Amino acid sequence: MTTITTHEAKTHLSRYLAEVEQGKEYIIARGKHAVAMLVPVPAEQKKARPKVGETLDPPFDIPDSAFAPLTEEELKEWGL
Repeated sequence: MTTITTHEAKTHLSRYLAEVEQGKEYIIARGKHAVAMLVPVPAEQKKARPKVGETLDPPFDIPDSAFAPLTEEELKEWGL
């Protein structure tokens, strides 16, 4: 890793950014003390968007009992 001063970083920032894009890393120092690192950002991995109508979750079955009529007791519980 190459060490550069804050003055160099400000003066030649575009050049350093181009080199960082190619994988190079820099330490930026104020005087003799390192204060920052200029490193490439990891590439963002885009998630594929689902197509219209495509389900994201696994399918599930609705049992036939879900469509059965309510019993008299259940109707009373619901106040019907």
